[in-house]
Amino acid sequence: MAKDAAQLITGYHAHVYYQPETKAAAGEIRDQLGERFDVTLGRWHDAPVGPHPISMYQVVFAVTEFSKIVPWLMLNRQGLDILVHPETGNDLEDHRDNALWLGEKLKLNLAMFETA
Repeated sequence: MAKDAAQLITGYHAHVYYQPETKAAAGEIRDQLGERFDVTLGRWHDAPVGPHPISMYQVVFAVTEFSKIVPWLMLNRQGLDILVHPETGNDLEDHRDNALWLGEKLKLNLAMFETA
């Protein structure tokens, strides 16, 4: 049975991954996102956090912004890897099954989302 995205997806997260040598590029992307779009910018994480295996920051945006932000990221990611996932209330599925990757797909630590 098909799921109704309009009813299930309440928003999106983009996670912009970087290394120490690419942090400046990540900062340029971050600045542009904040200037151009209606987003909430999360703090810098210079070490792995949660399921994320390397440094990253999070960008939170509404469903209505997806069609503007994701194409912009596709063309302006400066070689960085970016995870975009919906917010449906199921973190495991959102990060594992419903994710969109720009660049390389990184191996996430999904164990924190798995229930016994």
